[in-house]
Amino acid sequence: MYLGANVNTKVFHTTTCEIGAEKATITMDVSENYFHALGAIHGTVYFKMLDDAAYFAVSSIVKDYFMLTSSFNINILRPVSRGNLTAIGTVRYKSSNLFSADATLYNQEGKEVAFGTGNFAKSKILLSEDVGYK
Repeated sequence: MYLGANVNTKVFHTTTCEIGAEKATITMDVSENYFHALGAIHGTVYFKMLDDAAYFAVSSIVKDYFMLTSSFNINILRPVSRGNLTAIGTVRYKSSNLFSADATLYNQEGKEVAFGTGNFAKSKILLSEDVGYK
């Protein structure tokens, strides 16, 4: 469902998504298509990868309802203009309807380039084949 979404096949070309217990890892190759005028990736790429990793860390423990990002804050530490990126998300807090997760983004050399924290809430939409869930 995730890798087949238009945003991942037509815009960002996310390469992998691995989901474990309260953890998720997203990877993507850097492309000039994502660059701003100064020749490095735009902030939207940082945000998307961090949000996705944190989201799927939470989704690894919420298996019945579609989750929604209710807020997400990012901190960008350094520019990226080549190689690949890896975002690792982990669950920080969980309750019956509200969850918090952290994510860290690393460049090809393993240096931290950004980090973020998000809050996620259960929607009223059940995960089913009707919404593309398999």
